[in-house]
Amino acid sequence: MRLHLSTWPEIEAYLKSRAEVIVPIGSTEQHGPTGLIGTDALTAEMVAEGVGENTETLVGPTINIGMAVHHAAFPGSITLRPSTLIAYIGDYVNTLSAHGFRRFFFINGHGGNIASVNAAFYEIYAGYAAAAGAASERSNRPEPRCVLANWWECEQVKTLSRELFGGREGSHATPSEVAMTWYRFPQHVKSAHLDPPLAPAGRFFGAADYRSRFPDGRIGSDPSLATPEKGKQIYDAAVAGMTQAFKAFREAA
Repeated sequence: MRLHLSTWPEIEAYLKSRAEVIVPIGSTEQHGPTGLIGTDALTAEMVAEGVGENTETLVGPTINIGMAVHHAAFPGSITLRPSTLIAYIGDYVNTLSAHGFRRFFFINGHGGNIASVNAAFYEIYAGYAAAAGAASERSNRPEPRCVLANWWECEQVKTLSRELFGGREGSHATPSEVAMTWYRFPQHVKSAHLDPPLAPAGRFFGAADYRSRFPDGRIGSDPSLATPEKGKQIYDAAVAGMTQAFKAFREAA
């Protein structure tokens, strides 16, 4: 069940027995010469929909532009400032919280979002704490509970990635994420000469520094190993791992 493909009476009926919503969040940024610019949002949405189907849980609209300042030197990348993303998430959660949603399970596809998303959660909690202290109307509503889960960090995905790609997974434009998008969108499989095949690894600072150190956009990865078939395996592992994580969150929250 997807919120933006539902009617308001359907959401009202859902809220009579459920208070959870799954929120996919990703980014719109370069993913090397063969990775789709929408990779992080597409993979988060794919996994969120799978978890939603497994658990009969509502899936909210994807937040598909994230904090990608470091990718800004590559054409096509779009970024929000950290403060903008924090405000965006706050408005998203607070609006749905006012309707009766209480548990927010964010499935994330982009490492650059992590700090801002966690900061957003604490801004939300701080707002509720301040409202409770002022005995406002908001204090009469249960405080929302939010968690961020990165699909690539679940044990099922890490184990499978090691089996399929060994030490050539890397940290950006990885064969795992590229393969997942190719599984879902086989008509958009790309090819390019990768030189070197295994990209250098390391840290970076701003956008210009990133482009200077990693000129084709990859970090430590070899996406030439990606195939749609491997993408299906990664997808299944991610949905299994995130389903397990969601159920644990639902029980604890």
